[in-house]
Amino acid sequence: MKFYRPLKPFKAISFDLDDTLYNNHPIMKKAEIDFIIYLNETYPELSELTSHQWNLYKKHVLNENPDLINDVSLWRLKILQKIMVIFGITEYKAIEYAQIAFAEFLRLRSNFEVPSESITLLEKLSQHYPVIAITNGNVDEKQIGLHDKFQFILKAGGTLATKPQADLFIQATKQLNIEVSDILHVGDHVISDVFGAQNNHAQAIWLNEHKQPLNGARLLPTVEINQLNQLYFLITE
Repeated sequence: MKFYRPLKPFKAISFDLDDTLYNNHPIMKKAEIDFIIYLNETYPELSELTSHQWNLYKKHVLNENPDLINDVSLWRLKILQKIMVIFGITEYKAIEYAQIAFAEFLRLRSNFEVPSESITLLEKLSQHYPVIAITNGNVDEKQIGLHDKFQFILKAGGTLATKPQADLFIQATKQLNIEVSDILHVGDHVISDVFGAQNNHAQAIWLNEHKQPLNGARLLPTVEINQLNQLYFLITE
């Protein structure tokens, strides 16, 4: 545990989800592979679609509409629609099929169990503070068993831009009836979580499980921890 500045009083704790409460990288890697297989096997027109082609269209769609970076679900839907039309599916069918395929992707990317240690920590912390989640991702919180572990979960998309922008933090304060400076945010990413929190006047706990250097950080966290369970002792002792 490393302190970069004194930890000030706070009124609520917000958590990032992906790669904070669970290791999301291998989950997403498997989900992407399985999703391409699903597309290959479900839609004859997409039987020869490859991961490489998917990634090319992913970049192309974002270049056409950069604002999609703030809504990963809508971004994926647009990729699906574009690929389906290009590969010969009529546009009206592509809109329908894309919704069905997207639901399957959410199932695949949410096909895991959150570590029991994370669940236990959330339950303990909720006895002391309001505990919420703010995420740039689109995991199905009910499928992974986190739907009842927070007062609420806010996801980027629609009118809410992704972290490190202020939208999610501000929306959280409106629902909690507090100030952004009253939030203690916990996350793994030095830009979206640490900079996002500190730049918007919240405090930031950086979860650095792999003991990475602060390369690329724009602002220092309040505190750095290497294991999630250190958080409980940090704020309750």
